[in-house]
Amino acid sequence: MTAATHYQPAAIFNVRTAGVLLHPSSLPARAIHNRQPNAGNLGAMAEEYLNFLARASLTVWQMLPTGPTHDDGSPYHSWSALAGNPDLICLERLCEWGWVAPAKLKVEASPEPLSKTELAQLRQMACSAFNDFITSSAGSAVKKDFDTFVAEQHYWLDDFSLFYAIRAQERGTSWHHWPTPLRLRTNTALAVVREQRQDDIFQAQFEQFAFYSQWCQLREHARHLGIALFGDIPIFVASDSVDVWANPDQFQLDREGNPTSVAGVPPDYFSKTGQHWGNPHYDWAAMQGDGFQWWKDRLRRQLDQFDLIRIDHFRGLSAYWEIPAGSADASSGRWVEAPGAALLTALFAEFDELPIVAENLGLITVEVEQLRTGFALPGMLVLQFGLDGEPKNINAPHHCEPINIIYTGTHDNDTSCGWLATLSAEQKQMIVEYFGVSTKAGELSHWTLIKSALRSVARMAIVPMQDWLALGSDARMNTPGTCHNNWAWQLQWSALTDALADEIAREVKRYDRTGDPLPELEYMPT
Repeated sequence: MTAATHYQPAAIFNVRTAGVLLHPSSLPARAIHNRQPNAGNLGAMAEEYLNFLARASLTVWQMLPTGPTHDDGSPYHSWSALAGNPDLICLERLCEWGWVAPAKLKVEASPEPLSKTELAQLRQMACSAFNDFITSSAGSAVKKDFDTFVAEQHYWLDDFSLFYAIRAQERGTSWHHWPTPLRLRTNTALAVVREQRQDDIFQAQFEQFAFYSQWCQLREHARHLGIALFGDIPIFVASDSVDVWANPDQFQLDREGNPTSVAGVPPDYFSKTGQHWGNPHYDWAAMQGDGFQWWKDRLRRQLDQFDLIRIDHFRGLSAYWEIPAGSADASSGRWVEAPGAALLTALFAEFDELPIVAENLGLITVEVEQLRTGFALPGMLVLQFGLDGEPKNINAPHHCEPINIIYTGTHDNDTSCGWLATLSAEQKQMIVEYFGVSTKAGELSHWTLIKSALRSVARMAIVPMQDWLALGSDARMNTPGTCHNNWAWQLQWSALTDALADEIAREVKRYDRTGDPLPELEYMPT
């Protein structure tokens, strides 16, 4: 970043808006031959959800990352940073489009929801039917679209399809345990895969085309309603991912492809040994040497999907905690400076205006905030973190600035109702005094937090769907540091009543969050 460069917030941050945090997998989904999918998708229910948001005057829908997940189901542990999650494909919509005849999708009768494995089997049936369709005269126009998609997305889709095919051949084994010629990507070994696994390669291409086509329809519906889609980029990628396998020169790896250092955070009040995430670190020198092309490709794909994007663990662009790969925990790590300013300069030069949000939660240094404010990026404030009675707490509402995005909580927090229920009498009294409400009158509730966010000076306020619905801890999306009962919460459609939409709309309008243009923020970096 040069001294003469003066960045300003993207246009979307110059309006007062209110939105919701909900991942599409939490939506209900329609049954396939009387079997209910175990998660939501990009079909009719997603469009109906957008209609509800419009009735409620909510103009931002924030989601979690949308890449394909590993068996743990975490959106932050994906095996591709550029691909879409095939589990989000709506098979019913493929039938509506005429790509697949419903009779081609066969599933055993059972009272149990469709499992991830069964959905994958149904997508294989759908792929076979799709192949028949595009080779017929009726499917000629779709075949042209498919071929165009494959050609335009080759810069990531070719490696992704190969990875998909080899992963199928090796029964889902991590690429670190593949036969050496495949692990190290020798030309001969990859040529054999292209020849012998053509069906798997086509399956991968079909699934990504289907995801892309359904996403485009969903985004067009959102635009028609005036709703912005808000995405999320995990700063690091999974070790078992096509990103690392296909771009070993971009990561800190040994000759066998194993990480020499991994990501995490240092010991702190919450953990004596820190957090050992296991993600391989970038080779920042190599990335800077080619003009950060991998990051440009990543952002380009995200901007194809979303109107604004959060970068998770933004502080890693300033400095990252480097843990030797063989360490059992994070205590032996060290801070290493990252070229965040050079990266952001390159990205802004590539895309002109970048609607990026910096996740700056936790212990954030002056250097991290200087990086964020130097590029006029909004940061995050979370009310659950700010209501401890400490006047200097940067998450407290009285420290909010227009550039901030304010949240009642995030996907990593308990719901507001659940959180309030865990507080001691003393903690509740601090909040009561802060907001000037009365516990005796039952005024301290989830609406206390929601209204605080809505009335704040922050241009954007985001409330998790669970908070709009006044749900308790059993509706929590994720509990950091645990491996069970995460990422699985499902919305009950009956909860989205007209009365709730009217109540939300009334509060959104009360605090002037209808998305009307405001004077542009003249943001001066600190």
